[in-house]
Amino acid sequence: MEKEWTGDLILLRGLPGSGKSTLGDVILYTNQLTNQDVLSADNFFIDKNGEYVFDGAKIKEAHNNCQQKCAERMKHEFLKIVVANTITEEWEMKPYFEMADRYDYKVFSIVVENRHGGINEHNVPEEVLTKMRERFEVNL
Repeated sequence: MEKEWTGDLILLRGLPGSGKSTLGDVILYTNQLTNQDVLSADNFFIDKNGEYVFDGAKIKEAHNNCQQKCAERMKHEFLKIVVANTITEEWEMKPYFEMADRYDYKVFSIVVENRHGGINEHNVPEEVLTKMRERFEVNL
């Protein structure tokens, strides 16, 4: 007998500027889930004026916040949850896999490539992008 799933967790992985958040919006909009937003650690750095203010010292807190919001949606049995983070290495997905297992969500992991000329909106320095590229695990 096939397992019953509560919903789908869609993890969008890719380098900054690859279009993760944009694709997440497409997924949610296509499924007529316009009352949801794409979860991302980047959202943590958006201030009350809507400006992106990155603080590297708070990156762990930002990812924890994203994971907490994901767990909250799972508790409320959202049918589709989209998370868009760089997720360059498998260990970064582990908390999401554990949540999905706990709340009976099916996980889809999608690598998003910048083949559309997207820009790095958060001005991540080139040396940081290079390091991300070098450690990006594709065959997980």
